[in-house]
Amino acid sequence: MQPTREWLEKWKKVKDKLQAPRNLEDYFTLKKIAGEKLDVLNIGTCSIPSGKLVAGDSLVTLLDENLIPYIQETPIGEFPVDICVLTNHDRYAAIRIKFNDNKAVYFENGMKGNEDLEGEIKEGDFYGFGVDAGMASITDIEVQKAYHKFEKKFSELNEDGDLYNDYFWDLLEENAKKFPKYQAEYGDWLNWNIPDTKYTMPICASGWGDGYYPVYFGYDENNNICQVVVHFIDIDLEFSEEK
Repeated sequence: MQPTREWLEKWKKVKDKLQAPRNLEDYFTLKKIAGEKLDVLNIGTCSIPSGKLVAGDSLVTLLDENLIPYIQETPIGEFPVDICVLTNHDRYAAIRIKFNDNKAVYFENGMKGNEDLEGEIKEGDFYGFGVDAGMASITDIEVQKAYHKFEKKFSELNEDGDLYNDYFWDLLEENAKKFPKYQAEYGDWLNWNIPDTKYTMPICASGWGDGYYPVYFGYDENNNICQVVVHFIDIDLEFSEEK
């Protein structure tokens, strides 16, 4: 889907207000934010074959065959995936795909070109996606299509089956045994290789659980995208003493 010229003009006027509340690179470089200890988990690499990304609830949104990708397009290839962990709470504050080693100087809210930009938009507002099953993913639209194809085949072979309980449950549990750091017994993340493909797609617990979460594209000093972050927990907002 291509955004209309009218929509792009409206977005241009408000896009600065939709930037991330802080430089999200801090989540992956600082040891503490607002007094909360942080650590970083590298969970491997993910596949970006087209540079057109989608994000959402791993078990709901990502199975929508009509899912619209973000208008911001990224480099293509295999890229490392990191999770920022709030260590005192064993919660994931953010997940990032890093395209190169350039430092991000600002983070732009991921947009699809169909958002309603009418009405007042204030600093700190954002557009995002909902999570109802406690797990989220960010991936390439081509990988998402492969996931949808897998799910359709799984459903045909398992008419009474449940994708989470009858498929992902065991994979998450096995992954937690193999990589127990910052994971609950039944698993909080999985870098999933979609069967019969070369694609990998990250799946992880979304912050405090169900909620509404923004995606931010990080730009370097030359205005090129160098990373993308799904922001689950606003640490400053949640833990600032001024709250």
